[in-house]
Amino acid sequence: MDDYRMLADAVAADIAAGRLRAGDRLPTQRRFARDRGIAVSTASRTYAELARRGLVAGEVGRGTFVRAAPPPPVPALAEHRPGTVDLEMNFPILDEQAALLAPALSGLLRADGLRAGMAPGSAAGTEAARRAAAATLACQGWEPRPEQVLFAGNGRQAIAAAIGALVPVGGRLGVEALTYPVTRTIAARLGVEVVPLAVDGDGLAPEAVRAAGRLDAVFVQPTMHNPLGLTMPVARRQELAAVLAEQGVPAIEDRIYSFLRDDPPPLAAFAPEHTVVVDSLSKRVAPGCTLGFVVPPMSRHQRVRAAIRTGGWLAQMFAVEAGTRWMADGVVAEIQRLKRADAARRQALVAQRLAGFAVRADPAAYHCWWELPAPWRAETFVAAAARSGIAVTPAASYAAGAGHAPSAVRLALATPPLDTLAVALDVLAALGRGAPGDDGTE
Repeated sequence: MDDYRMLADAVAADIAAGRLRAGDRLPTQRRFARDRGIAVSTASRTYAELARRGLVAGEVGRGTFVRAAPPPPVPALAEHRPGTVDLEMNFPILDEQAALLAPALSGLLRADGLRAGMAPGSAAGTEAARRAAAATLACQGWEPRPEQVLFAGNGRQAIAAAIGALVPVGGRLGVEALTYPVTRTIAARLGVEVVPLAVDGDGLAPEAVRAAGRLDAVFVQPTMHNPLGLTMPVARRQELAAVLAEQGVPAIEDRIYSFLRDDPPPLAAFAPEHTVVVDSLSKRVAPGCTLGFVVPPMSRHQRVRAAIRTGGWLAQMFAVEAGTRWMADGVVAEIQRLKRADAARRQALVAQRLAGFAVRADPAAYHCWWELPAPWRAETFVAAAARSGIAVTPAASYAAGAGHAPSAVRLALATPPLDTLAVALDVLAALGRGAPGDDGTE
């Protein structure tokens, strides 16, 4: 009898139409059978059919729940659709994360827990949140005090608050010559001039800070620089800290990717009174489950807190409560451990598939910097990659000034499945060994 399949079709239609949503619990099989006037055995076969289709999942002792929709399949590279394989955006989300994150939220969904999440946004969060964040951000050579920690909605808002607190309208912000492009956008909206500073093989050159003239602050990425993949050695951090103190210039230290390695100590460890640390959960956890952190020295604490409030960058308390539970319960630490292993596997693929090319990356990073072989120009290579169904980012996207950008691209490694990434790297390697026009186009 196919009645159970028809019943399964009806439930599937409710799921597709949104009348049943991910996480909704279906009635018991006995209740389902009674409501529809069918045998319990037919209800059981209906639920089994829904599970076979991947629409529901049964949990012993709890019931049957609607599953989240699976992600759409990644089209094959041979389909030649631009952006098929995304090596532009870098949002590492592992398959195991949902199962790790969900249990910690159960208490937050009770009425008493939800009440805390309904409170107005706050830069200071809660005492529990500050303790959890301080422990999460602590690393070799640096342990922020809980009372230092402030919260923003996300990492970009944390950067905006730090710039807004340190640099007045019309002021000058030093940035690495190739830098995180959102920083330029934020500075422009705040009426801040961006001043490109020279970078060498060890990162930001301290002498460039001296040579730049008056600076109100410096934005720097000492660990896993985006896009260059550099990690500044300890000696360079010490030298930069000394120049910051000498010039009286505060630094905004972006540590968004720093969770992927334990060392070296942050710039804040060497210049604690001159460094405002910014971080978030966007890479550690996921962009949809994020929370921004700002850790200023206490001498600048009130100014940064005021900037978060007046800029409209307050963290919402539901996010603060959720993040606190994930950090305090060890969930963030476990996801961080898994992502370190995942990033290392992806870098191993890069080392294998792009061997012989001028590729630079921290071996623990989720991105790499590829200085293209002649006669390739970055824009031409990006276009050729797109025709092969792969999206990569040209160097010009990261240039802080109007000068010539190098013939290089950044590859973001986090998004595709490993087997897809391997194939994409092989395609890019073949392009790199050829020349413009060798992909069949002029």
